[in-house]
Amino acid sequence: MNQVLLIDDDTELVGMFSEYLEQEGFRVACAHDGETGAREALTGQYAIAILDVMMPRMNGIETLRRIRAASRMPILMLTGRGDDADRILGLELGADDYVTKPCTPRELTARVRAILRRTQSSPNDGPGITLTVGKLTMLPEQRRAMWDSQPLDLTSTEFNLLEVLARNAGRPVSKNDLSEQGLGRPLARFDRNIDVHLSSLRHKLGTLSDGRSCLQTVYRLGYQLIRE
Repeated sequence: MNQVLLIDDDTELVGMFSEYLEQEGFRVACAHDGETGAREALTGQYAIAILDVMMPRMNGIETLRRIRAASRMPILMLTGRGDDADRILGLELGADDYVTKPCTPRELTARVRAILRRTQSSPNDGPGITLTVGKLTMLPEQRRAMWDSQPLDLTSTEFNLLEVLARNAGRPVSKNDLSEQGLGRPLARFDRNIDVHLSSLRHKLGTLSDGRSCLQTVYRLGYQLIRE
């Protein structure tokens, strides 16, 4: 059974989300401030953390920063409807996805399932399948990626998106397809999630022999991983 850590100071909201998640088969632990949440997240016993941006003692952005310094666990951010800057910063710091409040427990649970489904399994692969594109090597079953034999430090969502691009190397993949296959949900209007994750990937991946990024934007078509 997957264990979820819910970090939010709104006790009423936490109670509602916890009850629904437990009815859906999850075990839920709660923390009501950032310091406690970060400490609990780093125990290693949780499959995913749900993290609110606005909290006492240590806000969600700093909590995310502290968790990401030591852990690659999936993190789903809870943000206010107008908190675009915090949302983008959270993604840049390694959040896997976000849900805008107010949201329903059903929507939250669907996002959690989508992240865990992509994190914990790769249903298209049999044992030992390896994806190789130039200097990039991916082992989907093991959730490992390397560039020129050096390990890449990727979040779960970055790995998902890179896997989709690697499977389609040499041809563009639309942002909607990336969202559907990498995040497990359709692309929402004005959603910059994919762009932020792909920008982070560009900085983590190596370059081609001519110095270009191996990850290219294709005007009006999406993104493409270049075969060399």
